[in-house]
Amino acid sequence: MENYGQNVKMRPDILFPLFADISTISGIGPRSAELLDKAMGRRIRDVVLTPPSGLVERIKLPAITSAVDGDMVTLQVTVQSHSPGATRRLPYRVFVADDSGELELTFFHARPDYLLRILPPGGDVIISGKIEHFRGQAQMTHPDYVVPFKHGEKDADQIPLFETLYPLTAGLTQKMARKAVDGALEKTPELPEWQDPALVAKNAWPSWRTALQALHAPTSKIEAGEDTLHRRRLAYDELLARQLALALSREHTRRQSGRSFSATGEYVKEVLDGAPFKPTGAQSRTFAEIQADLSADTRMARLLQGDVGAGKTFVAALAAAHVCEAGAQVAIMAPTEILARQHKNSLSTLLAPANLTVEALTGRDKGKQRQAILSGLADGHIDVLCGTHALFQDHVEFNNLGLAIIDEQHRFGVRDRLRLSQKGERPDILVMTATPIPRTLALTSYGDMDISKLDEKPAGRLPIDTRIVPVENMQAVIDGLERVLAKGEQVYWVCPLVEDSDLIDLASVEERFSHLSARFGDRVGLLHGRLKAKEKETISEGFKRGQYDILVATTVIEVGVDAPGATVMVIEHAERFGLAQLHQLRGRVGRNDKQSSCILLYKGPLGVSSKARLNIMRETEDGFLIAEEDWTLRGSGDLLGARQSGLPAYKLANLDKHKNLLETAVTDARLLASTDRDLQSERGQAARILLYLFEQDIGIKLMQSG
Repeated sequence: MENYGQNVKMRPDILFPLFADISTISGIGPRSAELLDKAMGRRIRDVVLTPPSGLVERIKLPAITSAVDGDMVTLQVTVQSHSPGATRRLPYRVFVADDSGELELTFFHARPDYLLRILPPGGDVIISGKIEHFRGQAQMTHPDYVVPFKHGEKDADQIPLFETLYPLTAGLTQKMARKAVDGALEKTPELPEWQDPALVAKNAWPSWRTALQALHAPTSKIEAGEDTLHRRRLAYDELLARQLALALSREHTRRQSGRSFSATGEYVKEVLDGAPFKPTGAQSRTFAEIQADLSADTRMARLLQGDVGAGKTFVAALAAAHVCEAGAQVAIMAPTEILARQHKNSLSTLLAPANLTVEALTGRDKGKQRQAILSGLADGHIDVLCGTHALFQDHVEFNNLGLAIIDEQHRFGVRDRLRLSQKGERPDILVMTATPIPRTLALTSYGDMDISKLDEKPAGRLPIDTRIVPVENMQAVIDGLERVLAKGEQVYWVCPLVEDSDLIDLASVEERFSHLSARFGDRVGLLHGRLKAKEKETISEGFKRGQYDILVATTVIEVGVDAPGATVMVIEHAERFGLAQLHQLRGRVGRNDKQSSCILLYKGPLGVSSKARLNIMRETEDGFLIAEEDWTLRGSGDLLGARQSGLPAYKLANLDKHKNLLETAVTDARLLASTDRDLQSERGQAARILLYLFEQDIGIKLMQSG
């Protein structure tokens, strides 16, 4: 659930101190505030909700010779002498000692007058910092603490045994970060308890403010971990805030009177009779679930998860036929022009037996052609419109939009979904993805929707033969392509994306293209992300029609390029890909009744995780099982690639460690949203504060909009 910008007027007064600027803390000037903003955030809440990234443990030692390299130690020493560098650029050294030996303190860009004041020759001081040994000499560079020794043990007590570490940016020191956290904690009020008292008692959780204090002042390495009572409590608060926003959104959708699309089923029957195949059990089951939603007088919000090649487009066609028979229009939004036009072609064929008109509208349509589509849409001649973001521009007017279908939802935000749904009179929403989603991610990102699963391949599809081959054997693989092409079959050859470097990507894919072209001539096509949309479409269509035998591509083909004649998928440097992506790419073949194969070329030596990924690919084609394994291997932070996963960024919760808390939060949030949907009870009022605190106030806005 995205944050729609804080509504300051609505925010409860008790939270105002937490949303104050960090510069309101004494000692934090404009420059420090800017640096803190980069590292943690600009407001008091951002700082207190940023958990420490590590912990320094200082060891009190009786003697210099007891110190081990790399330890953070606290020592009582006597200052012996100062040795300034010959120039300002050279280090300034101060030699200190105790009964056991000598220690050299090193300072760069030193101010001699300051060092003579804090380290007077002959004076006793307590120092603390990191010990290193160089040529047998113990050294400490820039001690963290220098305290005069006047009152015995009490002086050493000024130096903390444990110190938290925070995320930094250039120019920001740990000292300044800690100062900001301490100041922010002082300004943090005690908030009313929004958790179920029985849950708090059962888990022996501290209050919210006590938990925050413990988060920022751990007294041991264990206390700084993610499995402590205070960290679990704070993680649960964050999970509950999001789940409550999703649950309120779900209630909001269910409460809205939708439109009942009643139909005799004649159009659906025509589509079924005209299809060149019999639907699978999973297709029939999921369509029945969707049809029940469409016929009900409440709004549908359903996610259709299809495994690769399980036929979600056919289910979408049946849903479209049902809505069109009831006299309404259907919009299908896809993330790319290629996919939007592909949907137009597929649906035109599937819906032709019911005489339905399907068109596509993308940014490429201009002038008279665009005007013709817009007027056909407004007067109701177009039944189904496929498109990209262009669909929810202001001048696109539907005559009677009844169903909005959003494909590959993880590429769109919640705001896109709401904007498209505003194009009609409360249209039903069907979200589709060909990326099987682990249960945890489904709960986290789609908790406001009902979920249907397409987990069955169409009859007659043969299992894909997946092989793992070292890159040294590439020539043998290329030789083997001769036999594939001789049978009139086609090949995909995928080169990996290299992080943050389009030029290297381009070089690697162009090098493979020229290598294969030297062998197979002009029967090799090239497709990559830098081509214009029109060029991509021309090459994709050319491959589909058989103009090319081999398509060399980057991962742009992951979603959308569909060539039923392709039977071989070669993935170069397969060890660089995640499981979900490998599964998506493999799903481009095996779409006919011929034996298909997938060759995973890897460059060794393989790490443990890479080896496990490639082995899972060899062992199973079950996308839902692969998704769960991917979660286990890569963890939530890296799943599907962070930018595409739709996974919200959590600060306190770690989905890998706090999975069981998520399950509880889902149940708890849905119960609260259904029994106290306006959040008026004592706990409900406190839960409003929770929503605002974690910037999930869209939940409240939906609630208030009825």
